[in-house]
Amino acid sequence: MSEPRLRIGVVCYPTFGGSGIVATEIAEAMAERGHEVHVLSTAPPVRLRHSRENLRFHQVGALEYPLLEPGGSYAIALASKLVDVAMWAGLDVVHAHYAVPHATSAWMAREVLGDRRFGLVTTLHGTDITLVGSDPSFQPITRFSIEKSDIVTTPSQFLRVETAARLGVHRPGTRAAPSSERDPTEGIVVIPNFVDVERYCPRPLMSPGLPAPAYGARDWGHAEALLVHASNFRPVKRIMDVMAIFGRVVADRPCRLVMVGDGPERQRAESWARDRGLASRVCFLGRQEEFVDVLQQASAFLLPSESESFGLAALEAMACGVPVVASRVGGLPEVIEDGVSGVLETLGDTDAHAKAVLSLLDSPERMAAMRVAARQRVLDRFQPGPVLDAYEALYQAAAGKRALRPGS
Repeated sequence: MSEPRLRIGVVCYPTFGGSGIVATEIAEAMAERGHEVHVLSTAPPVRLRHSRENLRFHQVGALEYPLLEPGGSYAIALASKLVDVAMWAGLDVVHAHYAVPHATSAWMAREVLGDRRFGLVTTLHGTDITLVGSDPSFQPITRFSIEKSDIVTTPSQFLRVETAARLGVHRPGTRAAPSSERDPTEGIVVIPNFVDVERYCPRPLMSPGLPAPAYGARDWGHAEALLVHASNFRPVKRIMDVMAIFGRVVADRPCRLVMVGDGPERQRAESWARDRGLASRVCFLGRQEEFVDVLQQASAFLLPSESESFGLAALEAMACGVPVVASRVGGLPEVIEDGVSGVLETLGDTDAHAKAVLSLLDSPERMAAMRVAARQRVLDRFQPGPVLDAYEALYQAAAGKRALRPGS
């Protein structure tokens, strides 16, 4: 007998970033599997595109009140919205993406709901642990929100270990063991991110039935190498390192750089290109819902980040058969096989990153082999099916814990 259908709430940020993309893809996939899904955010997430009767969006609007700091009412407004949706929709489980404030708001909502409360699955994405969660101002509430979740997941073993090390989190089942024998990561489940390998694929494999890219395909030509970077342009992405790497490569041979995304570092990067007479060789596309056609024409994807809990942008590039040249940090070594499906170099060593790119461009045979290996890595490890099966099983388990609570 098949498992009963669930009523699932998904809480995420709507912005151009990995957590919102992953949350949206999971929500849409669960709706396709027949579950009733309710997405809660301050605006429609960038990739929430399917119109389904069993997939609904609920906008969270925070009250502007002089006694609350800007944005300070969001966590309370989200908790209230969760209570409202849970009461009329009968939510079985809520999947909160980020501990603070989303899991915190979900916990508040459960306290209000009492016996009618939902199961809670929390996925940690990186900065909620390495930046926000590690700040003394937020650490106690971050730890509390994680420990009050029924199930906690991370996209990488790196983030699983970081969560335990930075926060001293003790998940259910770890308290009974003596402290000297306790595994601090016990109870935190690693479920990697995934990518649609039919949509993100080398150009010859593109299925004719799939819709065109959101902003329209553009032919970047094949006479010169094309380097690509995509992110939210925050300092942690080290955008100026991207520019420095490109500067060293373009000094050696004609090439172009496409920058996808937007954020606080964009103006500096644009000024850098103008000041060096390279503005005509660097294209800033801004935020794009999809840019598959760009990736399909890329020679290499640059990701010199200071920290990556997983690296979804790298995964999308690899699915298109594009080698990734990245920093050896965080969860990236779990995604990229150094020297096989991509190249990992020391953080901040832009000369080494540039030499890695040039080495690939100088060896068509190595480039071709790495393209095949990058695609195969994704097919072997990061396809949607197994990942979605794992989340679906966790939802069932969390809903079961909810059902077993006294008086529920």
